[in-house]
Amino acid sequence: MTRIMRSLAKLMVVLMVAAPAQVLVAQDAETGPVGPSPYNIVSGWHTPFAGAGYAFGGNSGVFAESPDRIFIAQRGETRLPDPIPPEFGGHAGTLGINVLRATDRRVWQNCLYTLDGGGDVIEVWNQWDHLCAGSDGPGPHRLRISPYDPEHRVWLVNETFHQIYVFSNDGSQLLMTLGEKGVSGDDEMHFGRPQDVAFLPDGRILVADGLDNHRVIILDSDGKYISEFGAAGEGPGQFNGIHALGIGPDGLIFALDRSGGRINVFRTTDDPAKVDFVDVWSGFTLPLDIIVNDESLWITDLGPLRFIKMDFEGNHLYTWNVPRELPDGYLEVHTFSVDSDGNLYGGDNQYGRTQKFVPKPDADPALLIGPPWVAR
Repeated sequence: MTRIMRSLAKLMVVLMVAAPAQVLVAQDAETGPVGPSPYNIVSGWHTPFAGAGYAFGGNSGVFAESPDRIFIAQRGETRLPDPIPPEFGGHAGTLGINVLRATDRRVWQNCLYTLDGGGDVIEVWNQWDHLCAGSDGPGPHRLRISPYDPEHRVWLVNETFHQIYVFSNDGSQLLMTLGEKGVSGDDEMHFGRPQDVAFLPDGRILVADGLDNHRVIILDSDGKYISEFGAAGEGPGQFNGIHALGIGPDGLIFALDRSGGRINVFRTTDDPAKVDFVDVWSGFTLPLDIIVNDESLWITDLGPLRFIKMDFEGNHLYTWNVPRELPDGYLEVHTFSVDSDGNLYGGDNQYGRTQKFVPKPDADPALLIGPPWVAR
């Protein structure tokens, strides 16, 4: 069976078993309307490709460049038990292995690859595995591409080595390395467990620097330091672990404070070195990742695991919970991305895989996550 035929078969299964969308929506005092997911999961979408005795590691970074080229950054691969139990279902989670915690099973191989729309591997960038090798920590954390970059360079954040790598779009070249390998610092040249990057329309780059330094660094288009904002603490504009960044219209910047359980909102100014604090939204458990659309934003939160939609005033517009149960459940939607066709991809950093969500045929368009906002 060809890859195209396998992809069509997977999608047909989803459409055949899809139940009609539920319309009943509950109200929660803290999160507002709570209802069903507007998506169906393409069960078994992420086709295993690891060698014998191995499975996916934690899928920490996912970026859909197009509906037929989805980048994955994983925290190495997971060594399976020998012999492999008969209940193995293609990923380590089916054996009760939490790939985030089972560090003794982590092997630094096949850390970067791309998938087509059917979930089959296209490219494996194992020529760059050495950038993660020797790490005693989680390693790769985020993978992003700037919508304003005509070269579509690929940015990979390595939190354990305190570095950020910039690759050519085809993976043939490492074009830039920011930070010093294995050296944590809080000056203009070093990071302290960075978590994310985001891109402003004028070419500036924001770095969520992150778990040690609790700051956002502003870089110019060449990666040179301009300034920074934020600090450790519980006050407005302060952080207890910046995990993800989102950029919206009117210069809005949304910074997810993971351990602080909140979102700090800032706005750019005419001064490229300065941003203004706008607001802080509390009431989250462990916010993980974010996509900002034209008039609203979506985040994933852990405990309970859920997708939350908000407007730019911080009002909760809709929430849908993500089940834990296999075969299609999640332990953690560590990262998510949406392609230009509206398909949603969520990387699980604990079960160890990425899944594809397709909009239900009768889904309310207002409940679907659009591709990230881009200045026109």
